[in-house]
Amino acid sequence: MTVDVLRRPALADRRARLAVAMLFFTNGALFANLLPRYPQIKADLGIGNAAYGLAVAAFPAGAITAGLAAGILVRRFGSARVAVGGTLLTGVGILAAGLADSVVVFAGALFLAGAMDAFTDVAQNAHGLRVQRRYGRSIINSFHAIWSIGAVTGGSMAAAAIALGVARGPHLLFSAVAFSVAACVALRYCLPGPETEAEPAAETGTEGSAPSPTRAPAAGLRTGWVLAALVLIATAGTLVEDAGMSWATLYLSDSLHATAALAASGYVALVGAQFVGRIVGDRLVDRFGQRAVARSGALIAAVGMGLALAVPTVPGTVLGFAAAGFGVATLVPAAMHEADELPGLKPGSGLTLVSWLMRLGFLLSPPVVGLVADATSLRVGLLVVPLAGLLVLLCAGVLRPRRS
Repeated sequence: MTVDVLRRPALADRRARLAVAMLFFTNGALFANLLPRYPQIKADLGIGNAAYGLAVAAFPAGAITAGLAAGILVRRFGSARVAVGGTLLTGVGILAAGLADSVVVFAGALFLAGAMDAFTDVAQNAHGLRVQRRYGRSIINSFHAIWSIGAVTGGSMAAAAIALGVARGPHLLFSAVAFSVAACVALRYCLPGPETEAEPAAETGTEGSAPSPTRAPAAGLRTGWVLAALVLIATAGTLVEDAGMSWATLYLSDSLHATAALAASGYVALVGAQFVGRIVGDRLVDRFGQRAVARSGALIAAVGMGLALAVPTVPGTVLGFAAAGFGVATLVPAAMHEADELPGLKPGSGLTLVSWLMRLGFLLSPPVVGLVADATSLRVGLLVVPLAGLLVLLCAGVLRPRRS
């Protein structure tokens, strides 16, 4: 380990870390302010379940449509500016969705918000990884933990606004302005300069020599394989998250006949355990390496949820979702970190591809689980969780081992 790794981070680096944490916080809080308003919006628009489902799907559709442009924007304008600009426009889209007077406007606003959220997601992770390189140790998981805090804060703000009878317009306007101001303040303390340092030796091997024509295709094939494996790892993490978000409450209430309050504890357990996993994740990664942490977490998720499905009880299922959330806590940050470090790709390209394809998996996951559940049972559909753990066990070899 070099002296640079052991040195105390400079004041500018510590400020940049706080700035990135604020960007993650605002990103989590903005959309969470809208989610509890969905039932009221659906009722006010007078739309059925099918139209509502299609309209809500506009958010991930916008992210998928625009996501591939994120890397270009990051290289052109810098990750910090793109993250803040995306935050401002996400706030505009969410406010427009809250004030929409038709399902077309509602869906269009969500499409805009989803596209801008994709830009913000790639850019804030890119800048967070820049700061991590300055620190010389893992800190990316802590940023994702801060995102979770932001999501809880945003949801709590919305719940309080609803309880106090605050209309959607003033509530979402306050949210958009407050978090936009916070993001603009954070921009002042982000890292200046280009996204990456110049690395002339990376392409040539030795100064002044040309790359070997026989080695270049092999290197390209390996990069492609690693990128595909990273996409699978990240998608596995999002599959588990979606299982908790979309199906945990339904499975506990309908299949296991839990009370409404107790049924909600499945998703809460998953998110809470995921937050804990991300808080401790950086220390675990520094000590044991990304590869060992991912494999251990995947095993915890697969065994924990597998046992819960094999012997279905309400307490066991809640614990199973908690094990799954803890197990996959570091997967998405790990995949993004490794993708951002891949050789032979332009800055931001690997990160953009992983983020984009991960969102595609996130969009396809709910209907696949639903189809399996309709054909058999939701208990069988939720086998996607232990299967995701097994997938990570197979692919985790592309992640970095412990540093000597």
